[in-house]
Amino acid sequence: MTSAITSTTETTTSTSSSTTSGLSADYDMFIQLLVAQLQYQDPLDPTDATEFTNQLVQYSNLEQQIATNDKLDEVLSSLDTFGLSSGVGYMGHTVEAQGDTISVQDDGTVDAEWIYSLDEAAEEVTLTVTDEDGNVVWEGTGTTNEGRNTFTWDGTDSDGNVVEGGAYTLTVTATDSSGESIDSTTFVSGKVTGVSSVDGTTVLELGDMGITLDAVARLAS
Repeated sequence: MTSAITSTTETTTSTSSSTTSGLSADYDMFIQLLVAQLQYQDPLDPTDATEFTNQLVQYSNLEQQIATNDKLDEVLSSLDTFGLSSGVGYMGHTVEAQGDTISVQDDGTVDAEWIYSLDEAAEEVTLTVTDEDGNVVWEGTGTTNEGRNTFTWDGTDSDGNVVEGGAYTLTVTATDSSGESIDSTTFVSGKVTGVSSVDGTTVLELGDMGITLDAVARLAS
């Protein structure tokens, strides 16, 4: 979702700037042609008044269109600034967003924790953490309560060794007393340490990882 928003913003800004540049060039050319026409017209056969009026109308429309595109660029710039300003209010707060991947820094610091929500109470819950290549680095059991459950990982593998820095994904497998699967939803939770604007999209920084402002599902103190 982030990439789609970024792409749309970039395209809109680029198109607006490109259009304004093209119109400015046409505007300058139009003025030069109009001045040349008046300068070199035959005094005994001057430009038809109706035709000259039409040219002035075209000139006026072109001028208004250039002004409109300039205003559009200003509006887009203001929206970017507004989004960044809105993100500042999240600084120091803990946010939650739907997702299953968190980041671990090179020193083993985990930037966030996982939260998983079960549709109903489970008999057994297995939690599996995999690295970016899909390799299982840690596996264990989790709490089985219906609704919200928290899993705080310390960034070590099943043997107690600190994992390498990178992205790690949690998979939740929950079953009831009959062995039937129970649906679950996974969230990531962490404290906002910074706010940035990436290609026009406001991103809340949680250590080395980031989530877009519109992905926030819950805000805590």
